[in-house]
Amino acid sequence: MSGRVSKCVLFQDGTHSVRSFPSLLVSAALAALLCAASPAAELPYDEHANASEQIGQALLAAQAAHKNVLLVFGANWCPDCRVLDLALHGKDATSISDRFVIVKVDVGNFDKNLDLVKRYGVPLRKGIPAAALVSGEDKLLYVTKAGELAAAHRMAEPAIVDFFTRMVADAAPAGR
Repeated sequence: MSGRVSKCVLFQDGTHSVRSFPSLLVSAALAALLCAASPAAELPYDEHANASEQIGQALLAAQAAHKNVLLVFGANWCPDCRVLDLALHGKDATSISDRFVIVKVDVGNFDKNLDLVKRYGVPLRKGIPAAALVSGEDKLLYVTKAGELAAAHRMAEPAIVDFFTRMVADAAPAGR
């Protein structure tokens, strides 16, 4: 026996995840750091927003600016979602905001905006944050299918920016 302690987490949909105790400690420390760093800081996901309306407005803005729309699905309780949000506003994030109109979609405890999750084919069971890239005409160009961002706390800000740069390369350009 290895002496490594693991914890099994059971989700509402019946799936589960096994994480090592050290991994849980790192996640807990990251969550505590995020909460302690700025308790009055604005949370990244507006829990009262009408996400469908926000997406509609973003689509119009994207058409006018010849950009694509980046939909980021997540929740305020999620440490990885908060790390991703920090990266989207960090020093390397200018290239992201130059290319996309960004909409953050709150999924709550995997019980909110599920119509949008389904509409854009976002597999929440693979973890959050998750992202979908759509054209200004609301055509799906790319969606994270394998939980690519679900461990954002392990990614440095440049790696997150590189991920979105590759996402653009894999998708059709805006306005085409």
